[in-house]
Amino acid sequence: MAQAIRPRPRVSLLATDGRPHLLQETLVAVALVLGALAFVTAMFHNLHLISSWAGLVGILTAAYGQYISVTTRERFPLIIALGASAIGFFLGMAHGGLFGGVVG
Repeated sequence: MAQAIRPRPRVSLLATDGRPHLLQETLVAVALVLGALAFVTAMFHNLHLISSWAGLVGILTAAYGQYISVTTRERFPLIIALGASAIGFFLGMAHGGLFGGVVG
């Protein structure tokens, strides 16, 4: 007797419970991009505006992503992005800050 073939549910790379988590995955991607941007631009003294703002937004994005994350596979890249954003933010603040040279 032939068995009925059930369609497999759409499983994402980060969700281990079998359900899609579109908001969480979007936050992971945005936080990783912002973290990488903040980390790389923090290595250049004259790009402190980009690194400090990208770091600040990356910290907030990753923190909110951690707050609403469901699985460990979502939390792990969020922690990496949070760390990269924080390093970029702090180095950007040390090099001139959020408004350094523009205001005041």
